[in-house]
Amino acid sequence: MVRQYLKLLFLFGTGGLLYNLLELAWRNWTHWTMFFLGGACFVLMGLINEVLPWAMPLWEQMAIGACIITGLEFLTGCIVNLWLGNVLGQVCPQYAIYWLLVSLAGIILDDCLRYWWWDEEQPHYNIGLTRHSSRIVWLPI
Repeated sequence: MVRQYLKLLFLFGTGGLLYNLLELAWRNWTHWTMFFLGGACFVLMGLINEVLPWAMPLWEQMAIGACIITGLEFLTGCIVNLWLGNVLGQVCPQYAIYWLLVSLAGIILDDCLRYWWWDEEQPHYNIGLTRHSSRIVWLPI
């Protein structure tokens, strides 16, 4: 039980840190709330392969991840900007495309961390268009 909490805390912290670094690299600034947003996004994207079958095509996982990030970005923007005082834009729809790429990196990183550090299932991905496509096994070093 404690091991599960520590794992989620570590994954949350990893996602939060990487999200802040991504924002700093992209916009040259970030807000402290983005750490919590990034942690939540990373943990939820990590659950894709924990809850849904590995046979799901990777592009579908990316789309789910992009929806998770876009939805949480919007929710966080509403709380931080509207509820706490600012009425300017909350989320840029064009960024949903970028979230596909961020989702890909997040899904693979989460799967690798779970494999390397917690001896969970080895990451493997279906890069086809259907659930019945041949899957590619990725071997982490």
